[in-house]
Amino acid sequence: MYVIAHLSDPHLDGSEKARSRLRRITSYVRSSSVDVVLVSGDLADHGLEAEYAELAGELAFDVPVLVLPGNHDVSGPLRSGLAALVDSPGDDHPIHQVREVGIARFVLVDSTVPGAGHGLLSDESLAWLDGVLREPFDGPVFVAMHHPPLALHHPVMDQWMLEEQDALAEVLTGKPITAILTGHVHNAIVTSFAGHTVRGAPGIRSTIPLPFEPSTAPTGSVVDPTAHPGLAFHVHVNSESLQTVYRYPR
Repeated sequence: MYVIAHLSDPHLDGSEKARSRLRRITSYVRSSSVDVVLVSGDLADHGLEAEYAELAGELAFDVPVLVLPGNHDVSGPLRSGLAALVDSPGDDHPIHQVREVGIARFVLVDSTVPGAGHGLLSDESLAWLDGVLREPFDGPVFVAMHHPPLALHHPVMDQWMLEEQDALAEVLTGKPITAILTGHVHNAIVTSFAGHTVRGAPGIRSTIPLPFEPSTAPTGSVVDPTAHPGLAFHVHVNSESLQTVYRYPR
């Protein structure tokens, strides 16, 4: 059994509110038995060096920790502040990584566009992804990116969705991928894309009520900062379908 603790969107900003919500999740993970921790973007709220310094301390685990950027992150400060967690050539955007942890390979794709909220993979990024996924690997392969390849059908969030999804689908179709792991939409998501399962982690900092739900967000806000923070556990067992369990520690 191989277990991934999948966290997303802590949006650390130096406040006790953000810190306490993240610690509710990290303490739960430390009390669990996992093989790796993945944090799928929006690590910091403003992309500041101080925010990444705080995050580096909060993400101290006895197992490997993988991080990738979200649209709130800034490449330079992220690279310097989380240097011990990032293995990516260059000194700016994009922050693509290939990490092998135990039996699994993680292809961490930077789907961000500097200064913008939407996601997009350039031709160069798609070529890099295609090349990595063509490399033989005897084990589960997870592709992780901040922006999920879907429309949330939310009038605000869909302004910041992953664009040009057809080009990504062309690269992913037929590749040996166990699952696509995402964040960004602050909701637990289970769907499929290009023939592969997509599992999105809930938001740590907040939740985004969907249009068909009763709104719990404050007036004028998209997010509900009072909803319980959550995480996903992805469980891989050879010859079985990937299982995902969502938890919302109180």
